[in-house]
Amino acid sequence: MPKKFFKKYLPSYESIQQNKFVGKFGKILHHHNLWYLNRRLVSGGVAAGLFAGLIPGSNPVQFFFATVLAILFKVNLPVALFVTLYSNPLTIVPIYLVAYAIGAFVTNDVANNMSWAELHLLDKNMNEWVPLIFDWLFSFGKPLLIGIFLLALLLSVMGYFMVQGAWRLYIMYEWEKRKKRRHH
Repeated sequence: MPKKFFKKYLPSYESIQQNKFVGKFGKILHHHNLWYLNRRLVSGGVAAGLFAGLIPGSNPVQFFFATVLAILFKVNLPVALFVTLYSNPLTIVPIYLVAYAIGAFVTNDVANNMSWAELHLLDKNMNEWVPLIFDWLFSFGKPLLIGIFLLALLLSVMGYFMVQGAWRLYIMYEWEKRKKRRHH
């Protein structure tokens, strides 16, 4: 994806170095790769964000792990943080159902019958739904945890290569466009 698009929305490296909040963390957040835009760093940020987005917990927990992964692998930090938002209260249940199916397949554990009837959501207030759904999901234990890990790994690898491919296709498209302009 073009650098111009990302540069519109991301702060410059110089403004980050001068930021008081970033300064509190010392030199750890000053590595240039954490803020630079190129194909490898953006696709690595996408992979880190996709992996961290499936870590159970709320956004601050996922942001923390996305930051740790971005620092560890020296990939684009803002992209990693943004990508974690794919898992949210609207998407987490279907994602965890897919993760459970993967985990049950891998562990050959089909003992848990995933029946929506066991939830009894219709007689509850909507504010009671989220805790009940999470309790129901975590009752599936080992297959769910293994499935979450495998799905996070799969999504991060796929995201990395999809961004690599899309970026490359964009560059090839721009080259062709430039080549056509020269010939006219």
